[in-house]
Amino acid sequence: MKTFLFAILAVIAIGILLPIMSTQKNTEKSSSSEVKTAVFAGGCFWCVESDLEKLPEIISAVSGYMGGKGDAPTYEGYVSRGFREVVEVSYNPEKISYAELAAYLIKHSDPTDAGGSFGDRGSAYAPAIYYADEAEKKEAERVITEINATGVYEKPLAVLVLPRSQFYPAEEYHQDYSKKNPVRYNFYRIASGRDAFIKKHWGEGDGEKPNDAHLRAALTPLQYKVTQKNGTEPPFQNEYDKNYAAGIYVDIVSGEPLFSSRDKYDSGTGWPSFVKPIALGVVVEKVDKGFFSTRTEIRSRIGDSHLGHLFPDGPKDRGGLRYCMNSAALRFVPKEKMTAEGYEEYLKEL
Repeated sequence: MKTFLFAILAVIAIGILLPIMSTQKNTEKSSSSEVKTAVFAGGCFWCVESDLEKLPEIISAVSGYMGGKGDAPTYEGYVSRGFREVVEVSYNPEKISYAELAAYLIKHSDPTDAGGSFGDRGSAYAPAIYYADEAEKKEAERVITEINATGVYEKPLAVLVLPRSQFYPAEEYHQDYSKKNPVRYNFYRIASGRDAFIKKHWGEGDGEKPNDAHLRAALTPLQYKVTQKNGTEPPFQNEYDKNYAAGIYVDIVSGEPLFSSRDKYDSGTGWPSFVKPIALGVVVEKVDKGFFSTRTEIRSRIGDSHLGHLFPDGPKDRGGLRYCMNSAALRFVPKEKMTAEGYEEYLKEL
């Protein structure tokens, strides 16, 4: 049934794109050396940039900000100033049209959500197509009308068509994020629901859970042993047992938030210990039947990493539980870096 549905959607997509290609390319008059730029927004710019870069006709794709107040926005303050996460692409209009790019952006995002994009909420993540002139504005509106007419989506498209303004490139660590951090990037796409949404409507996605080879390459031998093979690091000889700085602890593999420094305490066992997770449902409990005892194993929900074990000998006045974790399964994000790394919403947990 799914194969049949995807085949129908593919035919619909071809029916949309072929008229777009012929119409736009007949009206474009440019030399083979001409390079144009276009700006699109479709939620997290890591994902929009990565998706657009897959098009062979794209010369470059740069993550950045557009549409807010003032100059030189930064990741720490762009939302409060009204900027939106966008991607500016450079392309040869003889090889791909502006309209084709707009259709591709719609296909690789959630174009029906005016309030954000998947787990990222607010106008900073809402979908938008930017135009440089009236011709581009009409093309963008035509693409939206034609895709709406197909009925591919359950709701009408909520993509804004906006005039271009000053584009500000994002910080270097945001550029090519999918290539610099492939493991965490792929987990982000899966966890956010982005790939599931795209696959549902178009039969294709981007992120895949990293295979064993990717995990071995991304992790140290100890991190791999602990997270993937249920290992245990030596007590007292690990990175976070005596770490008392303010911040959060995230899964070393997937980056999902797990524990707050506010809930950490010195258990005297030699491993970092917490009285509770940072939020309900972020960890999974499993029965761990060993040779001599039965324990409760703790794993991350999204990355499915082995983290440690749960014991009922924690501080009585704080719930009585001890989440005994392996430092090798965690990455500490200090308070001063949480906003820059996208964990701003967890500052209230410190």
